[in-house]
Amino acid sequence: MTTHTVTSHPVRSDVPAPGPHDAPAGGRSTRWALAGLASGIAGAGAIISSLMVSAIYDEDLKGDTAGQAEKLADEIPQLVTFHTLAGISAVLMVVFAAGLYRRLRSTAPESVAPMVAFSGLFGTAIILMLGAGLDTEFMFGLDQGVTDPANAVFYAHWIATIPWVWGLVGLSGLAVFAVARAGGVPRWLGLVGLLGGGLTLLLGISPLQYMAGFTGPIGVIVVALGFLLGDKAFRSGS
Repeated sequence: MTTHTVTSHPVRSDVPAPGPHDAPAGGRSTRWALAGLASGIAGAGAIISSLMVSAIYDEDLKGDTAGQAEKLADEIPQLVTFHTLAGISAVLMVVFAAGLYRRLRSTAPESVAPMVAFSGLFGTAIILMLGAGLDTEFMFGLDQGVTDPANAVFYAHWIATIPWVWGLVGLSGLAVFAVARAGGVPRWLGLVGLLGGGLTLLLGISPLQYMAGFTGPIGVIVVALGFLLGDKAFRSGS
């Protein structure tokens, strides 16, 4: 003889069902925004330090690849600074991308905007790592005087261009604006994303794409500060 036992678990009516605006406690953390702020600052530092590598733009050395390579060897401290700051910015940008995705997802669960925001930052982080990817070989080669001058000049052009391609960050700013339009992000922060992100994206897809290296880091800094200091309503759960 087989006996079946049925257990009833009534649903409590006094406990509200979780809604799209109810973020877990971990979602209230601002550490990801702090990582974004540090990433933007390090990224700006990487841009500034790459500007300080001036060998290929010296008018007195125009067309003189050997002379340019020799001067480039004297600029190794700037190269080391650039490499370090670019790496720091890239690593912290991934953290910022993940945090921004989680934050936007908590108030816009059905939108593609959170993934777009993540992708823009993550793609830029990869570009930064690749932009600094030739540094070790060329810095040691220049220091030891074994690098072919023509290759050294190419390397100087590489760090003056590729790490400046911050256009994808503009997508992240526009994604913040999209969520803000639906009320999931403070409206002023959405406008910052629209203006800064729109400009950075336009520069990134234009023949002036390297200008995005100026606006991109500033955009990351401002948006990160916005979530760090101006997103109190979300963190308080109101």
